[in-house]
Formats: sequence, C-alpha cells, structure tokens
Amino acid sequence: MKSSPASAAAPEPSEPAEPAEPAEEPAGAPGPRPSRPTLRSDLRASVPDGLIALVVTAAVFALLYARIRAKTSSTVSVMPFMADAGGFWMYFLSQAFGWAALLWAWGTVILGLLLSGPRPQWLPLSGPRLERLHRTTSLNTIALIAAHALLFAAELVRHDTARWNSRLWTAFIEAFVPGGYDSGTGQIAMPVGQAALYLAIPLGLLFYVRHRIGPKTWRVLHRFVIVVYILSVWHTLLYGTNVWYDGWFRTSVWLLQLPIAALLLVRLLRPARRSERLSRPGTGTGGTGWRIWSGWSLRLVGRLAVAGVVVAILAVVLSGRDGGRTIPPADTSSTHNHD
Repeated sequence: MKSSPASAAAPEPSEPAEPAEPAEEPAGAPGPRPSRPTLRSDLRASVPDGLIALVVTAAVFALLYARIRAKTSSTVSVMPFMADAGGFWMYFLSQAFGWAALLWAWGTVILGLLLSGPRPQWLPLSGPRLERLHRTTSLNTIALIAAHALLFAAELVRHDTARWNSRLWTAFIEAFVPGGYDSGTGQIAMPVGQAALYLAIPLGLLFYVRHRIGPKTWRVLHRFVIVVYILSVWHTLLYGTNVWYDGWFRTSVWLLQLPIAALLLVRLLRPARRSERLSRPGTGTGGTGWRIWSGWSLRLVGRLAVAGVVVAILAVVLSGRDGGRTIPPADTSSTHNHD
C-alpha cells in the first residue's frame, strides 16, 4: 500500500548563538558553579512542552478525522478509498504528528533566529530561558518526527497482506530507505522527507557534544540545519494530501515561511559576530587577497539570496499561485499512487 505522509520536520534550522559556557569563578566565590546543559536535563525540561505538543497533535487528528468523515478533506479527493476514516485512522494520526512536527519546527526556527539575531525588547523571556525553550522544542520536534515516521510505517504493515516478516521489511524499505518508495510523486517527496529526518537528528543533538567537537565546528555544522527545515517544508508542499490542491490552506503554509525568511535576513544584515558583518573588503582584520574577497562575496550572495526568497514568498502569497494542483487526479481507489 502506498501512502502520503503530511510532513517530516526538522529542528532548529537557524544558527542560534552558542550558549555561554559557565564563566570561571573568582577564588573564594560563594555558591555552586553553573552546570553545562545536558541532554538529560533538557529531556526533563521538555516534558511540559511535549505534553502541549501531544494535545495539539490530538486536536489536529480530531480535525483531520472529522474532515474525512464529512468528505471535505482534499485527502479524499486524492485517495477516495480513504473516506473510510476508521479503517485508516493510523494514517491520519501519522499526518497529525507530521503537522505538529512542522509546527514545532517552525517555532524552533523562530526561537533560534531570535537568539542569534537582534532580540526584540518586548520579548518576556530572558536570554537563558529563551535558549532553553529553543532546545526543548527542538527535542520535541525530533520526537514528533519519529512518531510521524513510525506510524506511517505501521500503517503500511497493517494493510499489507504478506507474511509478517515480509510486511515489516517492506514497510521499513518504503518508510526509511531513500528510493524504496517508488510510487508517483513519492519517488521525490519521500527521499526529501527522509533526508530531513536523517539530518535533523544528528544536527539537533550536536549541541550536547559541542564541548568535545569545539564551538567553532559546532557553529559551522549548525548552519546546515536550515537545509533540514527547507526539506521538510518542501516535502509537505510536494506530498501532503491536506495541501494537495491550491487554495488558502496551501497558501497559508507559504505565508508561515515569511517571518522565518524575514528574521533570517535581519540576522544576516545585523549579525552578532563582527566576522560575519558585510563590511567593505579590506577594512577587516586577518586574511589577504582572494580570501577577503571570497568571504565578502559569499556573505553578499547569502544576503541577496535570502532577500530573493522573501520577495518570492510575497509573490506566491499575493498572487495565490502556490504550486498546488488544480485538477483532481484519476480515480485512485485501489492504490496510493499520487500522480
């Protein structure tokens, strides 16, 4: 059976400023020394946020289920046989976890950009609390992604008629191996989502070993998580049956990317580190010749690219041309092909 998951998401696609390491205490200073954040402590701190994520997931599932039963969901147009809401409840639960993961990833990105760029004065949270919230939402995003992928694989197993070992193997290949899902648009969309999943987990957890790999290495690697978020949104727009056709819901997904692109542009135009500022070549310190010019050129191209993305998103939202399908596909009542 072929199916269309809503979205894999990714944590913290931004470059949050590295949390300050505990400063050395003067001799005889009273009180305990602040401890470095650990994965265990952040997992404990992530419980309240995780419970909220589960409540949101349940609400999304209820909405998806109700729309399927009322036959107002575009999922029914793409795959008419899924009008049997009770028969495919696990698939809809996978979709709900996917949408919750994308929402939590969006929030994590916003928090990361607020941390790494100019911080608005109206924010009620202090820097350390904002940074910790950024880490806990990142961990919960990973958990939501995992639940999304596992439920999708479980749905494949449940509706397969082969022997149990064959069903498990087929579901594993289709859900977790790039290229293993060979149906319609899924030939592209599934590897995109899998790439987001496999990049999100290590890049999101590297924070907890940054003292071993070095802060500079961590910062360089952390910059690549923006790719994870781009892949997750691309996967959603390409393959999420809830946003299969053009319309306000699909356009809203585009609209949600505008604050991220705008914050990223502000982050690039007003970086916290002097080495990342777009000063005139030759005015900085260190480096000569082509190194100075190549660094300056890369920073300029990055800023122009993000500005172009902002303009493109505005054009999509204002024009309503969001890349959705306008003509329902041929009857797919016996297959999950998305052509």
